[in-house]
Amino acid sequence: MMKITGYRCLATQHDWGRPVGDVNGHVASGITEVPILVLETDAGVEGIATGSTHDLERLFPAIEGQDPRAVASLYDRMLARVFKSGHGGATFGGIGTIDAALWDIKAKLAGEPLWRLLGAGDRFVEGYASGLDIALDDDRLAALYRSMAERGYASGKLKGGRDVADDVRRLRIVEDALRGNADRPGLMLDANESWHRKQAVRHVAAIEEQLDLVWIEEPLRRWDADGHAALGRAVRASVATGENLTGLEQYRPLLDAGAVDVVQVGAIWGITHYLRVAVAAHARDLPVSIVGPTANAAVTHAAAAVPNPMPTEVQDLGAPIGVTLDQSFEGGGIVLGDEPGAGIRIDEDGIAARMAGEGWRSAAGPHVRSARTGLRLAAEGSA
Repeated sequence: MMKITGYRCLATQHDWGRPVGDVNGHVASGITEVPILVLETDAGVEGIATGSTHDLERLFPAIEGQDPRAVASLYDRMLARVFKSGHGGATFGGIGTIDAALWDIKAKLAGEPLWRLLGAGDRFVEGYASGLDIALDDDRLAALYRSMAERGYASGKLKGGRDVADDVRRLRIVEDALRGNADRPGLMLDANESWHRKQAVRHVAAIEEQLDLVWIEEPLRRWDADGHAALGRAVRASVATGENLTGLEQYRPLLDAGAVDVVQVGAIWGITHYLRVAVAAHARDLPVSIVGPTANAAVTHAAAAVPNPMPTEVQDLGAPIGVTLDQSFEGGGIVLGDEPGAGIRIDEDGIAARMAGEGWRSAAGPHVRSARTGLRLAAEGSA
């Protein structure tokens, strides 16, 4: 029996070439950290995954000495390992990264690309453009989405939620940039959990007087099932949420309340989580969409294998420093390669300690909820 023997952690950076963030804040430098996990076996086959290295010292005993091919069982062993303290939040990121590394090993041992091992018949995953673009001025916004249009993308997602007039103007910029690929490009708006219920209704309804939205993303706090359901009844746009839900059980209130139209899954939470959420959504005739696979590319392979995919978010066309991904961006999607495993290769000797600045961890960044978020005057950011 093959055994898992150890792991090592690395850190590199992704240079976006532009400020990135959302209504909660942004990283002005456009340089963010990318943790890398290398999972070791006694057969010399290693699993590589990017995402999170949080709580690995607590999680690793659940898989140490086990056969890495038993991915689903090992996933449940990790959940059981942190049963008392809970698997939510950053700990779930550690579980997801180990899970992705296990799938990488399994596919390498099978000599197949992960998308084929998971049962996909097509290497193409449809995508949509998403610039994390809250800090871009209008000219840079237009240039970004024109560059995505050149790769065939016909739909785009704008970060917004502060002001209706600004959002309408910027959505029209995205629409114009993508119009060469569709008469009516698909438009989505992401508010990143920044509104209360009435704010959400007023803001979306005001936009819909001038534009159609495919979906409104994360309009309310992730646990507000009743609020999402009420919003869905009040606006034309589909309601999309779920990227920050850490565990299948957290989806249950939203699904039971009919509160979500597009079920989203954060790429950082791993492949097994995505597959299980996709099944739960499929049982309710709902589509599922991946958020943030830029530095967590393994999960894109799973999107090719489920029966109910919506387009996957494409945030950037590059890769982290010292990381090579066996995929390309063309035809309005992601074309996965034939390399066995998840197609992630790293140059360990070439990855220097380039963690200048705090990146995503910055107090000004989008992962720290702004004190102003949700506290604006009723007229600000509304009609």
